[in-house]
Amino acid sequence: MLERLFRLSERKTDVRTEVIAGLATFMTMAYIIFVNPLILKDAGVPPTGAIFATALGAGLVTLAMGLYTNYPFALASGMGLNAFLTYSVVLGLNLSWQEAMGMVVIEGVIITIFVLTRVRELIMDAIPTSLKRAIGVGIGLFIAFIGLQGAGFVVKSPATLVTFGTFKSATAVVAVFGLVVTALMMAHRVKGSILLGIIFSTVLGIILKVAPIPTNFIDIPSAASFGTMFQFNLSALAVPALWAVIFAFLITDFFDTMGTVVAIGGGAGFLDEKGKMPGLNRVLLVDSLAAVTGGLFGASSITTYVESAAGVSEGGRTGLTSVVVAILFLLSIFFAPVIGIVPGVAVAPALIIVGFLMMTVVKDIPFNQFDEALPAFLTILTIPLTYSIARGIGYGFITYALIKLFTGKTKDVHWLLYVVAVLFAASFLL
Repeated sequence: MLERLFRLSERKTDVRTEVIAGLATFMTMAYIIFVNPLILKDAGVPPTGAIFATALGAGLVTLAMGLYTNYPFALASGMGLNAFLTYSVVLGLNLSWQEAMGMVVIEGVIITIFVLTRVRELIMDAIPTSLKRAIGVGIGLFIAFIGLQGAGFVVKSPATLVTFGTFKSATAVVAVFGLVVTALMMAHRVKGSILLGIIFSTVLGIILKVAPIPTNFIDIPSAASFGTMFQFNLSALAVPALWAVIFAFLITDFFDTMGTVVAIGGGAGFLDEKGKMPGLNRVLLVDSLAAVTGGLFGASSITTYVESAAGVSEGGRTGLTSVVVAILFLLSIFFAPVIGIVPGVAVAPALIIVGFLMMTVVKDIPFNQFDEALPAFLTILTIPLTYSIARGIGYGFITYALIKLFTGKTKDVHWLLYVVAVLFAASFLL
């Protein structure tokens, strides 16, 4: 049955590999179950409801992704999007969290329309190959950078923005141990290296008292768990001044997902010789409806996660990986205390390793062609430094369009890329 449903042999994988991949992906992104409610709490979203909505929303849309697309992508409330909703929209504009969730629903509906009219797929197909590769490399650096911060190897600095961290703490010991053990297992081609690295690091974290031991293991949902469901308010539609905010949500969500799908799809070998991914519109449809679901549930916009790369790195190639992730998210509604055992520092080495694996396509970027290389370089550089996949893509698009325009190579650029470059420029100015 699983073979017929997910075409495992066709994708050169098996059930064991897919299950391990699903576990790896879930463990690298399970933090969202606890981090998302903490961020949304500042916007006034009830924490108990936010935890339930975050886990339920992620589980349902990831299940849809696995069954409908047969690709190993996992989804959850987007980091960055939740912070924008809380600090820029609710606190910055003095709006209610219900109104902010309404904006998420609106932008999700708009993106869904783009998908159904195939506009979103056309834009993805219009991206030149050099930029597609650069997006993957940039996201790899971004993931590795997040891992370095989580490990404490890189810390904030008021003088230089970032600086050297410390190796004297217990968290650093766990991170170094996890990185070395995972790297050694990968060098010896041990299956499940990333997942095993997280598990071994968690065990050491418990021994060194870096990881907490839960006082209870089961958490049964109560009436309060449903407190954020369907509380959205669509009043922003009647206020033209707020349309720019909806546009900001839209462009961030739109291109974050685009970058993630391109990068992971390329790394998994899903792209054909023209750089296109079969069945892409199905992936984009689930992702756009996920944004709507996040607003309806009160979990902020749900989007495709770059941490899906962890499962792909473990060999995940079908929707069975996503189904495993979905089941774990749904189970976490009842076993959240157990999920909370895994500390961020145990996940950090996995992110560094995954970032390295995603960077390997840098060799295929034509750095001997300046008009292709400079936009690619800026994309790679700005994705981690702006802490935004969408903004990094924007820098690349704008630079690519300008260089081609002023070197007389306008025919090399799809007209949609010029349109998107102008939209990015407008969003930067706004």
